[in-house]
Amino acid sequence: MLVASATLGMIAPIGAQAADINIEDMSGYSSTTEVSSNSDFQTIQPGEWTYKSIQEVAEARGCNVSLPESGLSRYDAATIINLCLGEAAEVTPQERILIEEFNTELAVITARVDGLEVRMNDFEAASFSTTTTLDGKAVFAIGAVDNANEIKTGATESVTTGYVYQMNLNTSFTGDDNLYVRLKAGLWPSAFEDKPGSYHIEAKDTTENLKVDKIWYTFPIGESITAFVGPRIENYYMNAATVSLYRPGALKAFKFTGNGAVFGASTDVGAGFKYENDNGFALGLNFVCKGGDSDNGCLTKEDANQVQAMLAYTDDNWHLSATYGQMSGGWTAFGYYATDLVTPSGGVSNSGTGTSDATAWALRGWWRPSETGTAMPTISVGYDTIDFGSTHDENVAEGSGYAIGLMWYDLFQPDDRIGIAFGQPVKANSLTTGTLSETDPFLWEAYYSFKLNDSVEVTPAIFGGSDLASVSNTNDDIFGAVLTTTFKF
Repeated sequence: MLVASATLGMIAPIGAQAADINIEDMSGYSSTTEVSSNSDFQTIQPGEWTYKSIQEVAEARGCNVSLPESGLSRYDAATIINLCLGEAAEVTPQERILIEEFNTELAVITARVDGLEVRMNDFEAASFSTTTTLDGKAVFAIGAVDNANEIKTGATESVTTGYVYQMNLNTSFTGDDNLYVRLKAGLWPSAFEDKPGSYHIEAKDTTENLKVDKIWYTFPIGESITAFVGPRIENYYMNAATVSLYRPGALKAFKFTGNGAVFGASTDVGAGFKYENDNGFALGLNFVCKGGDSDNGCLTKEDANQVQAMLAYTDDNWHLSATYGQMSGGWTAFGYYATDLVTPSGGVSNSGTGTSDATAWALRGWWRPSETGTAMPTISVGYDTIDFGSTHDENVAEGSGYAIGLMWYDLFQPDDRIGIAFGQPVKANSLTTGTLSETDPFLWEAYYSFKLNDSVEVTPAIFGGSDLASVSNTNDDIFGAVLTTTFKF
């Protein structure tokens, strides 16, 4: 077999790059590269036959190269031959002679490319599966809350900052299923961690440790049913339908247009399913149990758990749903976004450390206009009720709350949002014994969100509220301002 044919087979991978050639740059590179021959960098003078042959081949092959009058090294000569002939199906006698002359140098060039390909293959073998996708975000926030020290122990009125870094991994094994893993790290000041008054929508304080924040697996059962199961999931991730179109700009209390009696859940072991019909109806059933990863076990007498059931109807422009929640076994997270009196064993910190059993309902509805960029906003409303029976630590029998969220899209520029939300966090309505003296809490926020580009979003927001802590605190009104910047990748 001809040496030319064999060598062309080796040099073909580089040949596709034949275009403009900078001899000076090549010389600078070759001067730092080891080759197998002592004569590899011997200067080839313009009067030598090899110089003239390389020049003729370059011109014949249309290579954009100008050979220096001072001559060129053998390595530079081999590089030019490789680039000019790498894609050639056949070679001329003159080209074959050049290939044989510079066979050693061409072999060195090819070996380097082969080594690079091996390294690339090793890298690809260790990279993500082709069925796994990664996206995430980094969030920076800076702001202050007036009177924060009155509603949250340890909080300050000073300007403070917080951040979150989040990675979302989605893996499919069949094309229809999905394994979701969320990794998260963050650090937030106390002023933005009070529930419900100033708890930021992105707040997540992990003391800067990257942790598995969520992990669950979804898979289809037939054409209309989706099942959920996972060791770290919340009830509302298994909702049968989208219950709100309002996107909070500052306060998590307005998530789901009222993150209160039902949707203020807890991340624990859980499972469930949702059924979605083509006519717009959907229903779901799920549970989350705190004892699933402990000796108490899941759904046992010793377990604290919440079971939810939802019935929903969604049209193109509107939605209605009712969600029922049953909290048992001394559930501790049902009062996540309620005032202190309704939160068992609460205090100024709204810690919700007490336990209780309860039943709750969440009614949700939304409407949106057919077009964005108009004066008509998207409207989302929510109403929650909760019944403790006689199990509440603070003698509360019933509580309720509501929220309304208005959003305008694309008013000043594409993909911008204006949001206004207001409402009453869940409060006590009646006691099992005695006279109720609970005040009427009120909470609101307003913001404008715009994109600097496809990946960076900036959201300045203001928020405030009154009577947010407890009946015994007369100085529990707040006002805050926060600037949140989100970097998505």
